[in-house]
Formats: sequence, C-alpha cells, structure tokens
Amino acid sequence: MRTLLLIDDEPRMLDLLTLYLEPRFHCVAEASVLDALAYLENHPVDLVLLDIMMPEMDGWQACQEIKKYWDLPVIMLTAKGERADIVKGLNLGADDYIQKPFDEDELVARIHAVLRRGKTEEAVIAFHGLRLIKESFELHFQQAEISLTPKEFAMMVLFLEHQNKVFSREHLISVVWGFTVSIEDRTVDSHVRNLRDKLRKVGFPIDDYLQTVWGIGYKWHKSSNVESI
Repeated sequence: MRTLLLIDDEPRMLDLLTLYLEPRFHCVAEASVLDALAYLENHPVDLVLLDIMMPEMDGWQACQEIKKYWDLPVIMLTAKGERADIVKGLNLGADDYIQKPFDEDELVARIHAVLRRGKTEEAVIAFHGLRLIKESFELHFQQAEISLTPKEFAMMVLFLEHQNKVFSREHLISVVWGFTVSIEDRTVDSHVRNLRDKLRKVGFPIDDYLQTVWGIGYKWHKSSNVESI
C-alpha cells in the first residue's frame, strides 16, 4: 500500500483527509512542517499532500525543502485559488494543486494520476552505462546483466534515485529491511560490499560512485544527471 504524508496545521482537516484516503492509502498525518521533515528523514513516503497556510513554514517553503532533499511528488492543498498562487506552487516544484473544499473523488483521482506519472517517468534509471529496470528488478551494465538479491536491488534504487544524499546505516535498515527487523550495522556493510563486488566484476567503476561516509553510512556520488526513461 502506498504511503501518503499529510501536512496541515488544522487537526480537523488532517482527520478529514485521513478518513477519505485511509481505505486506499497508508496515511501519516503531521500538523507541523518541521515534524514532517523529520519524519521524511527516517521513513519512506510515496507522496506528500501539503497545505500552504501554516505557521512554522508555509507550504511553498516546505515544498522547496522537500524537493531539495527528496525526489517525491507533492500535491499542494489550499483554500487559495488565485492563478498567481497556483503558478507559484507549480514553479516551486509542486506536481499538482487542489483547492479546499475539495471533492473526495477528485482528490483521490489526482493522487493516483500523480503516482502513475511518477512510476512511468522513473520505470528505468540510466547512469553511465547502468540500466536499472524497476518493474522487472533488473540491473544491466552495458551488455551484462548483474544478478542482485532483493535487498541489494532496493539499495541500488535508493542510491540512484537520491544521488549525493548520505544514507545512514539506520536509515538503510529502516527502508530496505523494515522497521520491525532487528539487524546490525555490519549487515548493511556486508550488503554494500557484495554490491560493490558484483558491479566491479562487470567492469563498472563502482568505487568512483558508491562512497563510504565514515562514521555515518554511504552515498552515491553524482557526477551527472540521472536519466529517467
């Protein structure tokens, strides 16, 4: 089930959104932008539904902050309906914009449309001869297919979709293994070592890209833009 992060400083609106969406999605409701950003640091999310008028940080600033660090679709949800506000939100990276009061069916349809669009755009990720095909769980380098375990493949998706982002070992454990699984940091290190070995064997210069951040974890060094096909 897809996870939605709902950000609105009005508890009643959060309750209403959760009531509408919970049967179809797993919803995480946050009344504070700062709490929502902290949640994103440690939890996977598929889409953010974001109010504009909030006290700590308005929705436009929050959208910029989210897009700066995470490759996530954002739908702006607000009572404002002026064309200038809509244009501003879209120019700051919002993927869609819907007004309050909203029609439940329209809201759900827009969420599904944005999620489908993201899936189509990111079904294949290309990077310097690497081709990662998400739907079939395949990774190729030039003409060679690289056989990965499900955990190794999940790590590759994270690294390629979030280049230059430093992933702590704790973050990788929570995203790749799940919150309820108890494993040690050295398990992550072992998977990274195996991943490096497999890519090295087919001739990909993995040591130039999959880098260790000492005392923290790992990151994929971005030397050019990822191509999404």
